[in-house]
Parts: sequence; structure tokens; C-alpha cells
Amino acid sequence: MLAGKKILLIIGGGIAAYKSLELIRRLQDQGASVTPVLTRAGEEFVTPLSVSALAGVAVHRDLFDLTSEAEMGHIQLSRSADLVVVAPATADLMAKMAQGLANDLASTLLLATDTKVLLAPAMNVRMWEHAATQRNIKTLRGDGVGFVGPNEGGMACGEFGPGRLAEPAEILAAITAELNPQTKVGRLAGRRILVTSGPTHEPIDPVRYIANRSSGAQGTALACALRDEGAEVVFVTGPAEVPSPKGVEVIAVQSALEMEAAVQAALPVDAGVFAAAVADWRVASASDRKLKKSKDGLPVLEFAENPDILKTVSRMTEGRPPLVVGFAAETNDVVENATAKRLRKGCDWIVANDVSPATGIMGGQENAVILISDQGAEEWPRMGKAEVATRLAARIATALKGAH
Repeated sequence: MLAGKKILLIIGGGIAAYKSLELIRRLQDQGASVTPVLTRAGEEFVTPLSVSALAGVAVHRDLFDLTSEAEMGHIQLSRSADLVVVAPATADLMAKMAQGLANDLASTLLLATDTKVLLAPAMNVRMWEHAATQRNIKTLRGDGVGFVGPNEGGMACGEFGPGRLAEPAEILAAITAELNPQTKVGRLAGRRILVTSGPTHEPIDPVRYIANRSSGAQGTALACALRDEGAEVVFVTGPAEVPSPKGVEVIAVQSALEMEAAVQAALPVDAGVFAAAVADWRVASASDRKLKKSKDGLPVLEFAENPDILKTVSRMTEGRPPLVVGFAAETNDVVENATAKRLRKGCDWIVANDVSPATGIMGGQENAVILISDQGAEEWPRMGKAEVATRLAARIATALKGAH
């Protein structure tokens, strides 16, 4: 499956770096050639000699190598590969990638390449769960970077949780799937999923509108996670603060009425995930001119109720998606209010969160959600929004398994 393929393997610093040696052997067994790049931190765990001996070629280590850079070697390295693999991908390397930094050979290659990149993260569980790391993961996923792992388990530091490097066989399978798209089968392959995201802006006049504080970060993370599970994602987004994900169908809207029309046009789907914070009301008759101050006092605004998109889709008698997931942003009595909302709307699940100002969740990088279903309320620990998305995508895949 990998005969003739060229892999640029960047080995980051971490105790898991020793697994890169087995990965090199497995890649060669499949017919691939491996060009290794070893970071300075990586040299603390595996030697250049051992990497070179297994790869059968010289190890690249220095950005300012006189011989290589006479021919702009780092540019050539970044462009000649069929796939760039980073294993292990440390928190530091991912942070550099997300911010576009290039102060050593590895980070320069990653910034200079136009080739697909696959990351195999490995780090302490607290580092993985840190808001900064989750923020970087969200950025990288949005940029189209692929991920394999990390796995959950015991670590060299004695802690337990997500952060272990994926096994070489898993990384090899991910590489094979990236280079042979026809073999890439995620748990949601063949499924079409609708995701709504962001706020809506309800116009008052040409320069003013009613909105809320939703950034669109959670909905964007969900679209990325569902895409990475192989789903065809239709992403209907209001004017969010975060960029829309790549590799999905993006439909940009402004108002609730526009979002409703886009949702109806996207049906039928296998699942609908309604993460958008749709305004409950709009100005009944928005002015076509800017409203001015006047001596007669404040302008009087008459409001109209916006369509309830979640309820409309949940209560459809024909063409209802097999799974409908809503979101509930609450400031008090979270479980009680969200449970009542699920019954009122008729959806299958509600993802509830506490967005009271003290939590910092609305517009922030983390989320603490409670999954409400007919099985009751399941509280998840506070984590980065990318991890919430990954877990929810896995649940959706399980729920849709076998559904037609």
C-alpha cells in the first residue's frame, strides 16, 4: 500500500520517541522510504545513529547545515515528501505549528510544507488537557492537519489518562489511510451530518444588530471532529469569531431566518447537531436606514419570535434525522432546565453547559458539559472544546452504528 511513497518523519522530544524506530521499520516493510528529522529534544531519547541506521539515510538535524542549506535544503525536504508525519508530536511542536513559528529545522519544515501533515501527539495528561494545548489542537484541525491518538493509559510520569503516543501499528494505519484515501474508513464514513454553529445577528438597522456572546468555537470543533471520523459535514454557521473548518461544506448565514432556510435545504441528513446560539427574537421590522437620536425620545423596537430550528427538525414527521442533538446554554439549574428543554423540543440529546459569567465558558476555550438523553444526565469533566467535540463525535458514531 505504501510502495514508492516518501515519508518525512519528524521525531519530537519525549520518552515515546523510541517508538519512532519501530515505525520506521514498519514503513519500510510496506515499501515506503523514510527521511528522518530529529529535533534537539528528540536526541535526548533516541540517537541520530540509531535513526540513521534504521532509515538507511542521513538524519537531518540542523536548520543551518552549510551543505544542505546551500541548496535551500529545508524547502526541498518539505516539498519532496508525500506525507509529513510528526511522531511524537510534543505540545511545544504543536504550539509552534499553530502559531506559525519557525525557529528550528522541524518547525521550519512544518511551516514551509504544502504537503499533508499527520500528527501523533504524546505528552503528559495535564499538558494534553491544558486549555492552551486544546486551543492549538482546534487551530490545527481547522487548518486541515490530521491526528492519530493520543491513547489513554499509564504514563512514564506515573499519571493516567490521554496522552500516550499511538502504537506504531496505529500510526502506520493512519499513514496508509492518508496516502490511500479510498481505504480511509472512519466510523462515520458514508454519513452526512448537519452542524449549526455560531451566533445569529438580527438586524435593527443597516449598522446595528442583536447578537450574543457565542464564538462558534464549539460548533467548529464538532465539525472538525465529525469530519475526521469520515462524515460528510454540512456546516451552517452564523458570523462566528473563529474561522470555519476546512474539508466541510460551509454555508455562511447571518440571521435566524437565513439559518432556518439553510438547514431545511441541507436535509436529509443522518444526524443534526444544533450547536448554534440562535437569537430567540428579532426586530419585527428592521429599518432600512440608520436610526437616529431625536428629541422625541428613544426609538421603539417591536420584536418578533424567531423560528425554533431545533424543535422544527426534531418534530418533523417525514425526513427527521435519526439523531438530533441540541445544545442548552444555561446560567442556573442546568440539568433541570436542559432536561425540560429536551422534552419540549423533542430532540434525542441535549448537550448542556453552564455559561454563567463565573465559568468563563461562553467565548472561552474550555467547556464543561452534561449530556442529557432518555438515559438521564451524564456529567463530563471540564476539558478543551476540541476534546468535547472528539468525545461527542465518538458518541454519535456509536449511536448511528447500524442505523439506516
